[in-house]
Amino acid sequence: MADQPRLDMERARGAFESSTDFTIGLEEEFAIVDPGSLDLQHRFEDLYGAAMRDEVLKDSAAGELIASEIEIRSGRGETFGEAIRLQRERRKRLFALAADMGLGLASTGTHPWADYLDQRIIDTPHYRRLHKDLGWVAQRNNTWSLHVHVGVQGADRAIAVCDWMRELLPVLLAVSANSPFLDGRNTGLHTVRTQIFTRTFPRCGIPSPFNTWSEYADFIEMLNRVGSVMESTQLWWSVRPHHTFGTVEVRICDAQVRAGESEALAGLIAACVAQSAMALDEGEGAGAPLADRQIEENLWRAIRHGLDGELIDFRRGTALPARAAVEELLQWTQPAQEALGITVDLPEQNGAQRALAALEGGASIPEIYRVALEETTETFSEPTATAVERRAAPQAASGG
Repeated sequence: MADQPRLDMERARGAFESSTDFTIGLEEEFAIVDPGSLDLQHRFEDLYGAAMRDEVLKDSAAGELIASEIEIRSGRGETFGEAIRLQRERRKRLFALAADMGLGLASTGTHPWADYLDQRIIDTPHYRRLHKDLGWVAQRNNTWSLHVHVGVQGADRAIAVCDWMRELLPVLLAVSANSPFLDGRNTGLHTVRTQIFTRTFPRCGIPSPFNTWSEYADFIEMLNRVGSVMESTQLWWSVRPHHTFGTVEVRICDAQVRAGESEALAGLIAACVAQSAMALDEGEGAGAPLADRQIEENLWRAIRHGLDGELIDFRRGTALPARAAVEELLQWTQPAQEALGITVDLPEQNGAQRALAALEGGASIPEIYRVALEETTETFSEPTATAVERRAAPQAASGG
C-alpha cells in the first residue's frame, strides 16, 4: 500500500473549523432520455461538453458514474434563497442545452424500464477505477437523487449533527419517495432506488454514530491505509461530513419530478441539519442516538411504504403514520426554518404516491413516466417563485 494516496484528515478538520454555519449547496441528478421513446441516452459526454462552453455551467455541471446521467450543482449559497436562485439559473441553462440537442432530462429515482446491463460508465480514469473496484455494483447503479450540503462550523459539532441526523433520514426518505417502478414493473416499493443504492454500495446507507471527529478520522485513516478508500467521495453514506466543503451532506432522497417539490425537500433537509446543530448548541436532545437496528427498521418502512406507511417512534415505543412523523418534523424544525428564511411547502402526495395512483387508475408505466418527464421539463426549465420569495412578496408590497 506504499503508493496509496493519503487522505488528509487534518485538512478536513480544518475545513470544518473554518466553515460557516448554514451555508447551502444543492446537487440535483437528472436522467438523460430520448423525449420520444423515453429510453435512456448515453449522451453525458456530449451534454457535458456543451455545458463546458457555457460560462455558468462550466463550473456547475458534473458527471456521476453513468453516461445517462448529469448533475447540476448550485455552488455555495450564503443563504437558502441564494442557493435556490443559483440552482434555478443553472437548471434553466442545462435544460435549454439538452433541448437544443434533442434530449430530455427526467427526474425520478429510477428509470422505469432501462436495463442496467446496457448501462455505460463514463470513460475517465476516475470512473474506470471505480468500475474496476466495484464491478457489478457500479454497473447496477442507474439511480438519481437529490443531495443537500449545509455548512456546519466545528469538526466535532459536524460529527454530532451527522449522528443526530441519522434517525431523521427515514422520515426524509418517506417524503422524497419517487421510484416505485423498475424493470417495467411495479416493484411494490415506494423507493426502489434506495434499495438498489444503499443495499449494494459499500460504505453506504445510514452509518453508525461516530461520536467525535477523532473517532471518525481514525476509522477513515484506517480505511485509507489498507486501501479500501482512496478519496473521501468513496464514503457513500446517506449523511456524511464533506471533507472539502466543511458541510454536512444529506444524500438519502430520491430525485423529485417537480422543481417546487425539489426545493421544498431541500428546504426541509437544510432545516433539519440546522435545527440539529441549534438543539445541540442549546444542550437539548432526547438521549443517546438511536441504535443502527432501530433506524434500519424505519429505513425499510420508508423504502417499502413511503408516506403511505407507518414509522416507529422508538423513544415513545409507538408507531405513527409517516405523514404524522413528517408533521412533527416540520414543527420541530420551525425555529430553523425561520432562522434560515425557509418555508417548506410539501405536496399532498409525493411522486411515488401519484405514480401508483395513476397506475391504479389504468395508466401504463410508460404513460406515467412521460407525464413525469413533461412535468420536470416544465418546472425545472422555467421554475416559479420559491416559497421564500412568495412569503416575502406581501411584505414588500405592504412596505410601499
